[in-house]
Amino acid sequence: MNCAGCFREQEIEGYCKKCLKELFNGQKVNHVLPFNSPYKEESDLYTNLTKKMSISGVQVKYSMRLEEGKLILTEKGGQYILKPIPSGQFKNLDQAPANEHLTMQIARQFFKITVPPNAIIYFSDHSPAYLVRRFDVKPDGLKYQQEDFAQIAQVTEETHGKNYKYDLSYEELGTLVKKHISMHKVEIEKFFRLVLFNYVFSNGDAHVKNFSMIQTDVGDYVLTPAYDLLCTRLHAPDESDMALTLFKDGFSDAYHAQGFYTDFDFLLLGKKTWHKRHPRCKDYQ
Repeated sequence: MNCAGCFREQEIEGYCKKCLKELFNGQKVNHVLPFNSPYKEESDLYTNLTKKMSISGVQVKYSMRLEEGKLILTEKGGQYILKPIPSGQFKNLDQAPANEHLTMQIARQFFKITVPPNAIIYFSDHSPAYLVRRFDVKPDGLKYQQEDFAQIAQVTEETHGKNYKYDLSYEELGTLVKKHISMHKVEIEKFFRLVLFNYVFSNGDAHVKNFSMIQTDVGDYVLTPAYDLLCTRLHAPDESDMALTLFKDGFSDAYHAQGFYTDFDFLLLGKKTWHKRHPRCKDYQ
């Protein structure tokens, strides 16, 4: 058997000790919820708890908190986000929870990208859901100050139209990192790694609201752990590999020649956003 969090081999079902510690502060929490999924639940259990979120506009999420070793749905004091199988006309939606969970684990375990603790959890009707611990909630229940890049760039639907989340480029987001984060030389490398990861894994949902900054306990700002990582091609085969363009001025000559981004483009992005005198970027104009 494998841990429903990190996939580590173990002799019992559920979560390994490490995942129990990271997800639930060491409390032994069952990997099966004591209620059905929202699509089979006939009661009003989910009434007023549904919140729209973005996986091509069809995903829903629910807020949960841990109480006496059990996860319960809640309107206030949420510590976790629960994402069941979404509904809609996209392909392979029954695999959406596994898609996001696996992509997040690959990002953490192989690409060393910081992500919040996450796992697969099951409803009592055996339907899977993706569970992630909120990183913006302090131990005392208060929230850290957090702003996504749409807020930082002051880009809204009112000012930029319905597609405002896709109006900026990754180059421009990198500029915001350098402008608003004091330790930007460290954070810009994390940003670059995440942009490259999203391209490799065809995450067409990595728009401006899926990048955020958060205030630390000492008052400065850093990038948040990565979130909403998944391969959108599995559900929308015709969707672009990138939610945003790499550059604010459009595509490079290399892109026009090849029809897709290459190492040239990412080295050029590194030069524009990271370090203009970096030795690996000196020949990329």
